[in-house]
Amino acid sequence: MSEAFDHHRWRPAPFLPERDERDGSLIFVVAVLCFLACLTAMAVIAADRAASGWTGQLTGEATVIVRPRGGETPDAAAARAAEALAETAGVSEARALEPSKAYDLIRPWLGDVSDIEDLPVPRLVAVTLDGRHPATAARLKAALAAQNIDATVDDHSIWIKDIRRAGGVVEALGAGIFLLIAAAAGAVVAFATRAGLAARRDVVEVLHLAGAEDGFIARLFQVRFARVAGLAGLLGAGAAAAMGAGLRIAGGGGGITPALPFAWTDILAVIPCPLIAAAVAAAAAQFTATRLIRDMP
Repeated sequence: MSEAFDHHRWRPAPFLPERDERDGSLIFVVAVLCFLACLTAMAVIAADRAASGWTGQLTGEATVIVRPRGGETPDAAAARAAEALAETAGVSEARALEPSKAYDLIRPWLGDVSDIEDLPVPRLVAVTLDGRHPATAARLKAALAAQNIDATVDDHSIWIKDIRRAGGVVEALGAGIFLLIAAAAGAVVAFATRAGLAARRDVVEVLHLAGAEDGFIARLFQVRFARVAGLAGLLGAGAAAAMGAGLRIAGGGGGITPALPFAWTDILAVIPCPLIAAAVAAAAAQFTATRLIRDMP
């Protein structure tokens, strides 16, 4: 005889199983997408740090090109310009560079010229500006004009604009890549939701007959795929954090390259990844399931 039915030991099977043989592929794909998203976020943070560092260095410095007047020697004109600039408000230091510095700057353009010292090469004055109240280019020009010095002030404003523009492009590109990855993850979850709903179409119809609302059924898919995507996001974030740590160790104190100076704090950018992955998956599953259930006859 068969064993009598024990209603105390009976448990109803869940509408969506806890595990599915297709979960491994879904977790792998979402984890890879999260890994790429985390790497993108860390790269954007490192690039922004590099741009800020370069901008800060250029903002605190200026270069003055001095041309001698009349019978004045270039070295004397540079020394007089450095003295005039050193007394200007907003300037911390001004020093005339050695002639060899100017020669080194123009030698790549002229080639190997043996008598380059005989050319009328202007002298350079390096100006260090006050960090709190830096002198403007107009003030430097006025100080030089007051001493009747023929000079050109380069406050590096063109370079600063280029660096800031490049930093904005990198940030926009990173945001675009991040949104593209999020859209790809949502599409993958939507496909998995569609497949899961198609496999349980008969059960959905029975639930409808029993009075279950569309929102209730859609929430079952929402919770399930949010859980799966959260796990995948955790795996992808962990792999990205490990790679970030490896790049930091390999690069030493300056990061892997001067253009991407990774820091230990950049690894913290991976923390929101599991939550974002779960949120994207929940939204995609909810939207897809609700639309498909409503289209059912």
